[in-house]
Amino acid sequence: MNAGLLLDLPHLEDSGAEGIGLFRTELQFIVQPGLPGVKEQTEIYTRILDEAADKPVMFRTLYIGGDKILPYQDGSRTPDENPAMGWRAIRVGLDRPALLRTQLRALLHAAAGRHLAVMFPMVAEVSEFIVARRILDLELTRLARRNVPAPSKLEVGVMFEVPALIWQLEQLMPLIDFVAIGSNDLAQFLFAADRASPRLSERYDVLAPGFLRLLHSLVERFNEAGVRVSLCGEMAGKPLDAMALIGIGFRSLSVAPSAVGPIKLMIRRLDVGELSAYMENLYDSADHSVREKLKDFALDHGFVV
Repeated sequence: MNAGLLLDLPHLEDSGAEGIGLFRTELQFIVQPGLPGVKEQTEIYTRILDEAADKPVMFRTLYIGGDKILPYQDGSRTPDENPAMGWRAIRVGLDRPALLRTQLRALLHAAAGRHLAVMFPMVAEVSEFIVARRILDLELTRLARRNVPAPSKLEVGVMFEVPALIWQLEQLMPLIDFVAIGSNDLAQFLFAADRASPRLSERYDVLAPGFLRLLHSLVERFNEAGVRVSLCGEMAGKPLDAMALIGIGFRSLSVAPSAVGPIKLMIRRLDVGELSAYMENLYDSADHSVREKLKDFALDHGFVV
């Protein structure tokens, strides 16, 4: 499931989710009266890991900037004309390395002796990931010098949201343990369509053949490289869209807690092999969307999505 606040944690057990596939760490910063330091952040991340117990948690580093402005953030800079494509996420972290180091230090302290999974958002170039990973390694070295317990296992990944990264997969995959595809931003960047625009909100469909082909190709390449791949975003939380994602080859989805039950119910009724074979015929379609064809498939197989 997706989460971002401590009050989300009880849903982990209630929803039946198998872990937290996306923990949005910036939400904890937004609700604070001031920038939380290492001690405050460590306490928060420790509670999250305690509540999750033996279930995995994927922590996304700060995704501030754009439409996510901290109340106490320096307001002197000029706003971006297009915030979604502006100064946010890993770009802020790399430009303000002390901010990123503080967060990574807190995550490492909280995960002492436990599994820690960290992913960097909105990576557009492999070089950005390399610099972010170097900062993480500096904090690991700092732990060792101070004889502070390190995580028992550390996994590092990226949020795949920027299409430019498609042409650097060969360089990226040996460096990461997992990838989470962010369907919301990937779709809006691919279609050059602001998903917040009322005029464009219905114009492009994530069940367009081109977008499905792209996702299918990504899943195949990550699977071949042995890199775990998941998808988070609004697409994963809708039963019909989730059905398409499973047909593409996804085996891990991260959704709002309320969507876990309906998605699992859909999966239990699904013949995945038959669906995957059916979808092979859709990737070359010239249709605007294959949504109606997928609805027909679902109805033909006895369930409504």
